[in-house]
Amino acid sequence: MLTPTELQTLALTLKVATLTTVILWVVGIPLAWWLTRSRSWVQRPVAAVIALPLVLPPSVLGFYLLVLLGPNGPIGQTMQSLGLELLPFTFKGLVVASVLYSLPFMVQPVHNAMMALGERPLEVAATLRASPWDTFFTVVLPLCKPGLVTGTIMSFAHTVGEFGVVLMVGGNIPGVTRVVSVQMYDHVEALEYHEAHRLAAVMLIFSFAVLLALHSYQQTQTKHQK
Repeated sequence: MLTPTELQTLALTLKVATLTTVILWVVGIPLAWWLTRSRSWVQRPVAAVIALPLVLPPSVLGFYLLVLLGPNGPIGQTMQSLGLELLPFTFKGLVVASVLYSLPFMVQPVHNAMMALGERPLEVAATLRASPWDTFFTVVLPLCKPGLVTGTIMSFAHTVGEFGVVLMVGGNIPGVTRVVSVQMYDHVEALEYHEAHRLAAVMLIFSFAVLLALHSYQQTQTKHQK
């Protein structure tokens, strides 16, 4: 059985992952659409920046976020001048770091689905005098449902498993920023292997269930398309 502290940590982890996924829907889907439709020269650099967390060590990304958001960083100084709370080692900072780190896991599947859509559905919508907003919400999003589902599941699961970025930006404050991966690190560091095994088993089962659900969904979609 999990201890009350571990249950609190698990609840906080799920809260961060859920909030991060919701924000990624609001930010990532329009960004994916812009990447799909834009012909600007900045499109490729922006796409490369979004994909950076896929290849960049999490500790490197966490370090630069800590510098930018800290009291001596440009964002931190701006927030201080506005009388706002600094983000490092707070729940808000943890969410910001999680959003940036999981951004490509939402944007790329949705972007790929939008690229596969082609021009034909948009042309048909235009001939029916649908506005751009109507076309986006009634044509593009429904047809890109597989990419949306994949992006949502992968973003949520990836956020749950974060370690380097959340430790650098959020720290290890019980009930505020201590997530499951950090709690496991604490157990191992204290040679509490039984407790670490317990949390690791929870994460293993969760990860397997997520991948099984995603694989089953993709198989179902493939059968429907045949």
